[in-house]
Amino acid sequence: MHTSRLVLTAALAAGVLALAACGAPGSGGGKAASSSTASAGQAVCTPIAGDSLTALTDDKHLQNSDNVIPAFNQAFAQANPGVVDLLDTVSQALDTPSLIALNKAVDIDRSTSTQAAEAFVTDKGLAAADSSAGAGVAVVVGAANFSESASLAEVYAAVLRSAGYNATTQTIGSRETYYPALVSGQVAVVPEYAATLADFVNAKVNGADAASIANPDVATTVAALTPLAAQQGIALGEPSAAQDQNAFAVTTAFAQEHDVSTLSQLAAVCGPLVLAGPPECPQRPFCQIGLEGTYGLTFSEFKSFDFALIGQAVRQGDAAVGLVLSSDPTLSS
Repeated sequence: MHTSRLVLTAALAAGVLALAACGAPGSGGGKAASSSTASAGQAVCTPIAGDSLTALTDDKHLQNSDNVIPAFNQAFAQANPGVVDLLDTVSQALDTPSLIALNKAVDIDRSTSTQAAEAFVTDKGLAAADSSAGAGVAVVVGAANFSESASLAEVYAAVLRSAGYNATTQTIGSRETYYPALVSGQVAVVPEYAATLADFVNAKVNGADAASIANPDVATTVAALTPLAAQQGIALGEPSAAQDQNAFAVTTAFAQEHDVSTLSQLAAVCGPLVLAGPPECPQRPFCQIGLEGTYGLTFSEFKSFDFALIGQAVRQGDAAVGLVLSSDPTLSS
């Protein structure tokens, strides 16, 4: 776990969900924007309840680049370059909206990860042209113990099976558990997250106190990660455009009322806001401190919630804006 980050990629979600809820319901639910104004002509934008959430674009790049990327056992990748090429086609097809849709299929619509993966491969036309290219080669695709990782692993396996590989999936656990399995070759490939993996590997190579090598630009992050990963016996595929990282959401009704789609627009339009997040948010650079320093946003109140309840709090109108994951299945496209 990269401790300078707020805790909040799906890859770390299992631990985050244990945070205790300690925020009381607010009093602003369902109200339209106030007609009073703050400084510089900004409206006092009270929460607006609504059924759907919209993630505001991080246009000044506060968050690091936690793009989905295949991580391979290096020896396996060198012996089987066709596997790397096939999974790079998955990365080329995967963006954040399609990752949200994949998560929605499993977490809300109750498809299995296997069913959702098969539909994704069909919809994106990812089946291999040569159905016998991998004949006789066994590939174990590892996964962390949360649904997004399991679904991505099933996507990888489905594409590999379409090329004739004997691909199976194995859900292992946290990164601390599956990483040694990847290094040893017990599993051949795992869907990973660039920024979080970069700092995890950096700590392995350079010590727990090593400065972060993660960056808001995914190419910069991967360039810094690649040589360190190689020292650990890990090879990397192509990063996708799909990101699972901290995001800040408002209700779609709020976004439409104030005509905002980015965090910069929110800062320009709205004065002090009510912010919902986990207890540590006010002290973390990727949460309240970052919103204030990078965007100039101001907050009249912070409300603490268990991470799993933040989206619900925003939908109910208990806060105007809340911390979510960018691949949250409840986000509107």
